[in-house]
Amino acid sequence: MAAALPRPHRFDVYVACGGLLGGLVLMALGLALRPADEPLVLLPGAWAVLPPLVVMSGCELLRRTAPRTALLTGTAALTLDTVTQGSVATVLMFTDVVYAAVLYGPPASARRIPRITGLLTVAGTVVPYAVWRVPEALLIGVVIGAVAYGPAATGWIVRDHRDAAIAARLHAEQTALLAEMDRREAVVAERARMARELHDMVANHLSAIAIHSTAALSIDDPKTSHEALGVIRENSVDGLAEMRRLIGILRDGGGDREPAAAPTLDGLDALVDGARANGLDVTLDIDIDIDIGTGTGTGRIPAPVELAAYRIVQESLTNALKHARPGPVTVVLARRDGPRVLDVEIGSPCGREDGPRAPGSGAGLVGMRERATLLGGTFTAGPHGGRWTVHASLPLAEAEPGHGKDPEGDRP
Repeated sequence: MAAALPRPHRFDVYVACGGLLGGLVLMALGLALRPADEPLVLLPGAWAVLPPLVVMSGCELLRRTAPRTALLTGTAALTLDTVTQGSVATVLMFTDVVYAAVLYGPPASARRIPRITGLLTVAGTVVPYAVWRVPEALLIGVVIGAVAYGPAATGWIVRDHRDAAIAARLHAEQTALLAEMDRREAVVAERARMARELHDMVANHLSAIAIHSTAALSIDDPKTSHEALGVIRENSVDGLAEMRRLIGILRDGGGDREPAAAPTLDGLDALVDGARANGLDVTLDIDIDIDIGTGTGTGRIPAPVELAAYRIVQESLTNALKHARPGPVTVVLARRDGPRVLDVEIGSPCGREDGPRAPGSGAGLVGMRERATLLGGTFTAGPHGGRWTVHASLPLAEAEPGHGKDPEGDRP
């Protein structure tokens, strides 16, 4: 089966019909480019210009779908038109075919056609003048340049601008896509941060409330119930305060920084006291050669590291309250490897005896690991020597040695 011809564009049909109609009107009026007695005219007569005109009109139908075929066929039609009296419509349609071949043709053809037509223009100017030695011979090159090189150069300029516009549009689309990806990543990161904050703020208080309320319901003792209700009320008030602080963070437009009220290592004593009030036997050991509140000593601890250490201790105490069996819980903070790393270690007895307990989802361990990873540190959690040990190493990337002294010099 023969391949079907491509369907011409609607605009090309209009151009072909307009060119053919214009050529027929010029034939009817007897208007031609050359007189019949001119030596170049081998086929005189008005009807001799009709075949090139019809063929050139057909080339206009292919100017967009098959530009190279249209150019080759149009060149042959123009050559035939040259030995007749000629038609302005045929010449004008040929210029449009050349322009379309550069604009819509393959890149290789678009580069070659202006060069070839340029060489033909130069040859059509130099050779006739060298042969006949008359100024009128230069007009041949002018005509070739106007009919062939001019449209080709115009098509190349338009194509270059079109390609530049397409490249700019693609670049803009890629930039918009990257911006949308960055926005989505920022939203995901912010949601993860909010989830960590919400879990760390509220889980401790809700776990204590759940455990003590279960104890109050299971033990029929007025004194025990009164003590449990006191603990429940205290944790409820503290939980509400934490929730208000979280709501304040979410309403604050400056979400790229931690709020001024973010907890620091100064609050570890109060955090441990609260854990003791909930029934844990907690020992706090801070071996840091620094005044946390004033930032004096061998170096200061960056605020993100303080917040991460506080939250890791808070979540570890919450897990000990929910899952550990009765026994001593140790919290140790120390600077290792000089002043460059803050080690946080929490140990609690493994397992749990029968009694009230709060359910867990595992989000606490995930949140602690995320906090350590975001700071470039390490995190491990698991049984070790009969105890459940949580260990985090947090790099002090922003630590500043004090007043030019050796960071190790002031340590005992």
